[in-house]
Amino acid sequence: MTELPKLALGAWAWGDSANYFGNDYDESHFKDVFKTSIENGLNLWDTAYAYGSGASETILGDLMKDTPREDLLISTKFTPMMADPSNDQAVNEMFEGSLQRLRTNYVDYYWIHNDNDVELWTPKIIPLVQSGQVKHVGVSNHDLHEIKRVVEILDDAGIKLSAVQNHYSLLDRTSENAGILDYCKENNIKFFSYMVLEQGALTGKYDEDHPFPKGSQRAIKYNDKLQELSGLNHILAEIGAKHNVSAAQVAMAWAVAKGTFPIVGVTKVEQVKDAANVVNLKLNSDEIKALEDTAGKSGISTIREWEKDMRN
Repeated sequence: MTELPKLALGAWAWGDSANYFGNDYDESHFKDVFKTSIENGLNLWDTAYAYGSGASETILGDLMKDTPREDLLISTKFTPMMADPSNDQAVNEMFEGSLQRLRTNYVDYYWIHNDNDVELWTPKIIPLVQSGQVKHVGVSNHDLHEIKRVVEILDDAGIKLSAVQNHYSLLDRTSENAGILDYCKENNIKFFSYMVLEQGALTGKYDEDHPFPKGSQRAIKYNDKLQELSGLNHILAEIGAKHNVSAAQVAMAWAVAKGTFPIVGVTKVEQVKDAANVVNLKLNSDEIKALEDTAGKSGISTIREWEKDMRN
């Protein structure tokens, strides 16, 4: 398998027909974004059928068609909430659709996107791994008890759980506090951290005078928290200035320093370049403590409607 880069790039906002993120970029917009990612050695792309009901996968598949498949690492997901539990072929059908949209005959990481009925869905991933169509299996939005149960089910088939993908940021450390990060480290399971930038809220780009696009889900979730976030964004920028980097890069570097593998959503070339440069940014223990203390004092919860507090 191609060696993992230092972080993954996310295509959640690609094909955003539902105005979740508040952009209306078409496929042509992402050509230079993808090209820049390859030029900078960021070759792991994370997507899902759930992102735009396949639109994200379609765009990514179109853009990657001229890049040797062995030079890419592709991560996509089976989403139980979008499947009929009475359909015994639900996993296979969603997976085959993903392969067609991505123009590939295998994926490097395939995830069970949420924890809806671990006992039902986990065994259905096993044949895809055994066939070689899935190189690594992961789970997303699972708590520690559920992760351990998935490990048991896969172990019975001689398959290792390779990765866990949960929301993890300065504002949501419940996976850390619940012991999931430690469990993953002890068992050689890669922890993919998504929403490390809180969909842009930890970039310094948005404040009360510059809110998220009106009507978008980001606006609904974050616009009323921008004042409370100002202190954290200030210290992100302050630390960034000392290292000659952006506030967003500091938030990414924090996630790397915590031993996680960040998935950074990108829609612009400069965002890819920022992500690529994070590998050279090392935060010291005082900086990490200052960030965590400030985030804790904000009292903000960013757990989303599809997520849960992993400590419960």
